Amino acid sequence: MIGQPLCADCYDYTAHVLWHAHASKLWDRFVIDVRRRLASSVGLVQSRFADHARLSFARVAEYQKRAAVHVHAVVRLDGPGGADDEPPAWGTTELLADAAQASARRVLVHTPYSPVVGELVLRWGAQVDARPLHTNSDGPDDDAVAAYVAKYVTKGASETGAGTDHPLATWEDIESVPVRGHVRTLMRACWRLGGLPEYEPLRLRHWTHTLGYRGHILTKSRAYSTTYAALRAERAHHMGHTDTAETVTERTWRYVGSGHTPGAALIAAGVAEDITRNREAASDALPNSDGRFV
Repeated sequence: MIGQPLCADCYDYTAHVLWHAHASKLWDRFVIDVRRRLASSVGLVQSRFADHARLSFARVAEYQKRAAVHVHAVVRLDGPGGADDEPPAWGTTELLADAAQASARRVLVHTPYSPVVGELVLRWGAQVDARPLHTNSDGPDDDAVAAYVAKYVTKGASETGAGTDHPLATWEDIESVPVRGHVRTLMRACWRLGGLPEYEPLRLRHWTHTLGYRGHILTKSRAYSTTYAALRAERAHHMGHTDTAETVTERTWRYVGSGHTPGAALIAAGVAEDITRNREAASDALPNSDGRFV
């Protein structure tokens, strides 16, 4: 029963879907508000905050058993130059934690007005848990932070039974996917809301398979660590996709044909054998020249 509503008729499926659709926007407002609170708490003009410090983060969205997304995030205060720059003296762990908790309680998002739904006010939940990441003499324990983030990145939607890993094109697709009744009802709500013109910018039908959530599982600020472009370049180099002086690259290719995989070859051989046996049996069943069967 974990993850199932105690009263399906009482559960607010509409608010659940619309919260998912606005979760990324709510996070953006949270980050902006944290910057503002940090600047105000130390007497800085908000527009000059970037001259003194930079707020960096890595955020992971995880589906709970009840198919609702919640956020795990590593939030760090750097110097104005980024991760390699020491934060200002006033940038303490306590100050950052207080700003994060206050902003999480304060920020909100209004949904577009709908004659059917009305206007909803969406906020973060009351369960906000801000914990400091301890450091040693060499700085932050990068391995521990990476393991914390990776734990929730690898815990995908399939593990919690929330949604599917492919888009759904029709209403009939919703009825045929192997999901729990609670998740299927969320998908139906997402599809119905997606048909309302006021929610068209949210593209809810396109995101029915993720229950309306439109963000990435993992997002990070630009200065949090390395860039995705650098990671792709490193991966390409590792896989040998870059030219080196001692490498001979053949750039002219011609399609020759397709063959069976090992498994398909066994199946094809079995089918061919069955056809041969059927033909032999049919031939034996035919009468000979004097009208008798062999």
